[in-house]
Amino acid sequence: ISVNRSFPIHHPRSLISGNRGYVSNRSVFSEFSSKKLIVIQFFISTMHSATLLFNLCPLSSTGHCLTASKHPATWDAPIKANDIFKTSPGSAKQMRTVLTKGIAGIGKTVSVQKFTLDWVEDRANQDIHMIFPLPFREMNVIKEKKMSLRNILECFFNLKIDPEVLHSDKYKVVFIFDGLDECRFPLDFQNNRSCSSVTESVSVSVLLTNLICKNLLPSALVWITSRPAAAGQIPPDFMDRVTEVRGFNDSHKEEYFKKKISDPDLSSRIISHLKSSKVLHIMCHIPVFCWISATVLEGIHKYDENSEAGLKWDNQTTLLLGKLAFQQLEKGNLLFYEEDLRECGIELNVASVYSGVCTQIFREEAGLLQERVFSFIHARIQEFLAALYAFLVFVNHKRNVLSQTTNAKIISAFKKMSVQEFLKCAVDNALASDNGHLDFFIRFLLGLSLESNQTLLKGLLNEVSDTESRIQTIQYVKEKIRDHPSAEKAISLFHCLSELKDYSLVEEVQDFINSHGFSGGKLSPSRFSALAYILLTSAEELDVFDLSKFIHPKKGKIEIASYDPFNLLSFFPIRLRCCNVTDKGCSGLLSSSLSCLRELDLTSNNLQDSGIKQLAAGLGNPQCKLETLRLMACELTRKSCAALAQALQSTSTSLKHLDLSLNDLQDSGVNLLCIGLKSPSCELKTLRLNNCSLTHKSCRMMGYVNKQHSGLRELNLSANAILDSGLKQLSVALCHLLSGLQSLR
Repeated sequence: ISVNRSFPIHHPRSLISGNRGYVSNRSVFSEFSSKKLIVIQFFISTMHSATLLFNLCPLSSTGHCLTASKHPATWDAPIKANDIFKTSPGSAKQMRTVLTKGIAGIGKTVSVQKFTLDWVEDRANQDIHMIFPLPFREMNVIKEKKMSLRNILECFFNLKIDPEVLHSDKYKVVFIFDGLDECRFPLDFQNNRSCSSVTESVSVSVLLTNLICKNLLPSALVWITSRPAAAGQIPPDFMDRVTEVRGFNDSHKEEYFKKKISDPDLSSRIISHLKSSKVLHIMCHIPVFCWISATVLEGIHKYDENSEAGLKWDNQTTLLLGKLAFQQLEKGNLLFYEEDLRECGIELNVASVYSGVCTQIFREEAGLLQERVFSFIHARIQEFLAALYAFLVFVNHKRNVLSQTTNAKIISAFKKMSVQEFLKCAVDNALASDNGHLDFFIRFLLGLSLESNQTLLKGLLNEVSDTESRIQTIQYVKEKIRDHPSAEKAISLFHCLSELKDYSLVEEVQDFINSHGFSGGKLSPSRFSALAYILLTSAEELDVFDLSKFIHPKKGKIEIASYDPFNLLSFFPIRLRCCNVTDKGCSGLLSSSLSCLRELDLTSNNLQDSGIKQLAAGLGNPQCKLETLRLMACELTRKSCAALAQALQSTSTSLKHLDLSLNDLQDSGVNLLCIGLKSPSCELKTLRLNNCSLTHKSCRMMGYVNKQHSGLRELNLSANAILDSGLKQLSVALCHLLSGLQSLR
């Protein structure tokens, strides 16, 4: 915390510097005593998008990250971290509660730190009087205790606070809760008791839910950061703005390496090396991978290749840290305490040495209530060490630490397990994780199992695994891709195959694409997921996902067996023209997992009225943010208009552009549709009804709506028998003062 110098409370100057220490101490990029945060110098241009773009799992593949660097034109204008609470242009809505999403390592915490640092150094947001950064992982310490908000703040920040000041509207206070995905207590917004006083002692869960829903300190500003999968814990109705950190684009990557590595020639060579490796270049979209790559590649380039010393491992240190990493990863913990270290055989004085000597992977800090806490510098470091530990223990000691049940442990103690059985067990454990916290662990583990990578582990490994285990593991992963219904899990498994140097499934789908697309029959989930994987990891820009481009023009009547893979591509407008989508498929197209989808084109599919009824139900979902829906030539009648009218009346509907052309709606259908158009909740700007069997009667109804509702900007009634009488009625409506219509066809 720091206090603005205009704040009427006595405070020592050390609070300001203490805040700066907080900012620098938690950044893996910083050497704050001698220079500014490297990332913050150009993270100024790393933007957030005020759109809902979060359907990816928290520890999903780096292929997901690639999509974030391809900015579809439909995304809203980016905003800077310092403007996170500022009102959008043209809007009077106050931004009091903001949720920022982003995958691990993308820069959420750095954005929070930049916001705080710029405020401390008088560069931004000087109207704010106090900022309270409260990381979820440190709030976990008091999850079982009952404390007042005042006591928590005084204890955590060592500052006496007047409750009246917090409750007063005169002072602007910001609470920053970083890392919702690390929260280890429930946020029960429905059943938690109400709390409106900062002096009332309740659980931390009750405090947070009341802060977020504005029962407690309603004028306070709240900023929450989270990995995407955990963000669903907070109902969207409580959010005034949802943003996503996008990470580095190509120019950011190069700028980072030039600033991180002082030798221009060396930085240039490292940048060239990264560009030559597609996987590395994609991964460096995530800032933390830039740091890892810069650190490792700088060391490799400086290393004398003629030296016979090679890599030297401290076996004991590696195993102890690996054991700690593995055990805490299993529990889902990123923050460890003294008892956790003792359980792994790490003495506290040794841990302090680790945090001093191994500062690039392990650190010690003072947490909430000033107890000693430890962590790895980033989750990826923890996951790699956990995988290394599991692999070393299995190869050297023939023990499978992945066995969970007592029976499995007993069996593994007496039965010798092969390498492929061990890896199969690891794959199964990763797939069984609901939140994907083992996704990177399994990829690291499979990578370590390759003979080519094991040469780097000389001195740690007693033996090297054979190629047969690799072949069998590849086959097992392929089976899981075909059997597993989740597209996100399938994508993670494709990355597992990449770690095992197998690209056969991807090449198979690529062959289909190159030979004019998929032929008749079902488009299986595995092939669909492979298609998504190819598009997500492609170096080419993807502006629209158009499935029809991947279907054979003559033999292309296919049936989509599962719509789940769409949630991987819903960053982009989805075009499914002539793709044999039926009413059965409509239920999955606007599910909650596709909540970031903004544009959907279903032209020339036999949806019928039953399909539109399901789509309309999805439009009314508060998590649905669809703005453009094209339903040309979909065999619709007046019944579809009734369902759509009901959706337009919903306060949750975000639909702004609707195309119902080439459907037999008739005047009765338009009459029903007008019921929705007259609703104050309707946000529709564009309505296309060309060639819908309409007469002058529809013009009378549309004219009446236009007099009452000024939201509609474009209306297309072409190719209908509206005659002169219909045009006259529309003209009268256009002359009305409340008419906002700008285009009539």
